[in-house]
Amino acid sequence: MAEITAKVLMEEFELTLLNDEESVTFRPVTTSDISRPGMEMAGFFTYYPAKRIQLLGKTEMSFYEQLSKEDQQDRMVRLCTYDTPAIILSRGLQPPAELTEAADEVGVPVFSADMSTTRLSSKLTTFLESKLAPMTAMHGVLIDIYGIGVLITGSSGVGKSETALDLVRRGHRLVADDSVEIRQEQEGVLVGRSPELIRHLLEIRGLGIINVMTLFGAGAVRNEKRIGLSIDLEAWDQKKQYDRLGLDEEHLKVFETDLPKITVPVRPGRNLAVIIEVAAMNFRLKRMGINAAEQFSERLTSVIEESDADQD
Repeated sequence: MAEITAKVLMEEFELTLLNDEESVTFRPVTTSDISRPGMEMAGFFTYYPAKRIQLLGKTEMSFYEQLSKEDQQDRMVRLCTYDTPAIILSRGLQPPAELTEAADEVGVPVFSADMSTTRLSSKLTTFLESKLAPMTAMHGVLIDIYGIGVLITGSSGVGKSETALDLVRRGHRLVADDSVEIRQEQEGVLVGRSPELIRHLLEIRGLGIINVMTLFGAGAVRNEKRIGLSIDLEAWDQKKQYDRLGLDEEHLKVFETDLPKITVPVRPGRNLAVIIEVAAMNFRLKRMGINAAEQFSERLTSVIEESDADQD
């Protein structure tokens, strides 16, 4: 999980720092939830979520202006805690003196944004959910095939990178090779990307490192992609019984998400790029409600039932 501070938000959303920079402490933001302290402005601090970013809009500040001087000072002192990562005023609003004084006392940065309160809250939440999402790294290759993010896994040397190169030559887009950083942005949504160090690079044994974007153009790569399907390549085992109909469903569990998984045996003569390409297209058809394996099973059952009826 990346560490996000108020300084990162200031640079990302072009926020203006309104209080004393020397007094500010850029604390880490630990939650994507945003707080609009309306109840707190009225004096109810029993369940005050101090560790959230506090967003003050026109409604909160209009109510604040109606308070007495003593209440105004009290509200701002209680609003600014050592746990509060930042206070942001929307619509270009300027902070009252009570707020800047209280914020400087404990080092809370106070920012101003030109956006409306609702839009700013939405943008902040989306950005923080992406950055604070749980993340892991997996050994494999991630390819965008017909709009489906396909994670190709398997033991070292099984042919993942060579298959990825063949898929790129067929017009598909490389996301990551060797190491795939996966984050769960929300339940059931996995997004993969490449580490910065090896972005757009592909390692081919005997050939070395190649830059896919330089060789095949910008249309052959993308920085990240939602993962929809996992394909595991394994050396062909004569003793193992492989699924020949496609009725069996396997899953790869990443965080709390069950990713559909297909095991493809590898042996000389099999065109893995074509097999994976067709697997991605078949996966799209299944999501559209067309399942060839189930249709075949239903036909077979129908034929058997008709045969039994004729015998009777």
